[in-house]
Amino acid sequence: MPVFKRRTRPEPWAFHRAQAKSGLFVPFFAVQWFSSWIAYVLSGWAFLEVLEYVGTLSILVAVVSYFMEGESRLKQKHYQAWQVINSAQSKGGSGGRIDALQELHADKVPLVGVDVRDAFLQGINLSGADLSRANFHAADVRNANLAKANLAFSDLGSANFRNATLEGAHLENANLEDSDLMGANLRHANLEGANLAKADLRDADLTGITWQRIASLKLTNILGIKNAPPEFADWAKKRGAVSIESDTEWQAAIDASEKEEAPKAADSGALQQN
Repeated sequence: MPVFKRRTRPEPWAFHRAQAKSGLFVPFFAVQWFSSWIAYVLSGWAFLEVLEYVGTLSILVAVVSYFMEGESRLKQKHYQAWQVINSAQSKGGSGGRIDALQELHADKVPLVGVDVRDAFLQGINLSGADLSRANFHAADVRNANLAKANLAFSDLGSANFRNATLEGAHLENANLEDSDLMGANLRHANLEGANLAKADLRDADLTGITWQRIASLKLTNILGIKNAPPEFADWAKKRGAVSIESDTEWQAAIDASEKEEAPKAADSGALQQN
């Protein structure tokens, strides 16, 4: 209801006094009558009408400005999110990175090359995100949703993806060495060129994976893998994969292999120096 309104002259007090059925109501009618006179007098002031128009115009200007500055506010929001992510690089804990990454992804901002190594990102939802060439080294990404995410050429080494959803994920040429993928959903994931050496694939769902060109499966633990292509297990074992239930035994096999390779690496280095 507008503040400014041209009003008619109020009736005399005697008229209003007669409306009161009881003496108890007279003070209320008096206040109403007095207020009616004030409103009547002020309604004749053009200045008040100008103020009302100015107020309405201010609201209109504020609304227009709000929408015109929308892009600028969005850029500022993204800038602050990137600040949170970058300032926490190489630090443990979340540091606000879960919310920052999810907000950027929700706004369809590519996350190419993002560095979240060592970060605590349990349960993060980056389904369908572009995370190519990202650094998740040693990050805790348990129970995360990375379905259909692009993780091609990313460093996922030593990361914990236990029970994570990587269904349909692009893992081409990704480094997954020593990563924990126990119980992970890898259905229809593309692992072409991926390095899975010493990765833990126990109980992982491998339905429909692209596997024929996996770069390395040396000492990868494939015990209990689910729905793997018929040829996969034998093919993997021929390339160095193992099926070991005990963590202690598996680690012993890894240590023995590394001990065996150490002299070879030393000899290779000596030959290069000569």
